[in-house]
Amino acid sequence: MVKIISFLVFSSALLFSADVVTLYKSGGKKLIEKKTHDTAYWSGTLNNKDLRFGYYERTFSLLACNKEKGLLELYMPDSQKRFSLKKRYSALTGKNDGDKMIEGDLKTPIGIYSLIQKKKTVDPFYGPMAFVTSYPNLYDRIRGKNGSGIWVHGVPLSGTRESFTKGCIAINNNDLVQLDQNINPANTLLIIDSAPKKPIDSASYSAVLAGLHQWKYAWTYNDLESYLSFYDPSFKRFDGMNLAKFKSFKERIFSKNEIKTITFNNVNIIPYPGDKRNLFLVTFDQIYISDTHRYEGQKSLLVALKGDKTISILTEE
Repeated sequence: MVKIISFLVFSSALLFSADVVTLYKSGGKKLIEKKTHDTAYWSGTLNNKDLRFGYYERTFSLLACNKEKGLLELYMPDSQKRFSLKKRYSALTGKNDGDKMIEGDLKTPIGIYSLIQKKKTVDPFYGPMAFVTSYPNLYDRIRGKNGSGIWVHGVPLSGTRESFTKGCIAINNNDLVQLDQNINPANTLLIIDSAPKKPIDSASYSAVLAGLHQWKYAWTYNDLESYLSFYDPSFKRFDGMNLAKFKSFKERIFSKNEIKTITFNNVNIIPYPGDKRNLFLVTFDQIYISDTHRYEGQKSLLVALKGDKTISILTEE
């Protein structure tokens, strides 16, 4: 009897799988994809997720800098992608308050940055080493912010220094050496804010995820009107292209009516530091395949979540 029941269950599973495949091939692919357009679909996915620093499918080590309190905190993810505080360092930041806007304003920027280089040899004034940040990032550049050389570094190997920096983040040299031993710079995000934000509610992440997949659906099926509706009037692409030029560019591509396959993996949604609570940096690994073009790489969007819980894309790269 057990064997018969097992056979029936196994056969039912095969039949169900076959039905799904048949549905998928006969146009049901769109129905399945549309499930991801609903915030309710994502709300279940977010249950028990650690959303204090964002929604992460690919986890990073996080360095969180609180300029107001002069702290740099290291958080590491566990196997469940939950972040725990590993170390808290006293930190010096820019002499002047506020977000960095121009070269020489003596301000530490507010934003989300990667560590793009470890400098093993630096002027002794900066301690034993330094990590170079990606300032100015995409959002900085489209807003016209300039300047460079924002580092996480140490303090002078001899003598003393002021209790502020020109815009970098400085920590004790022993702390810097310990930090170097605990992180992989290529897999570390630096989040700088004047003061930490309150955690964002899970409904906002559900709305961003739903909007992201609605945008991808319109893109995949050449629905130009719906696709462009996701772009903010102030949109500026990484290369400076404004919305009008971007629209013309996309009209030419969509007019080919090509069959496309677009997949997103390792989606991360990070609340953007600063005064506004409705901005999110969205990154993901993208595979785009059409008859005339193939692309594999990481894509970044900065999106605003509007009052009606729809997303508006401010910039992309």
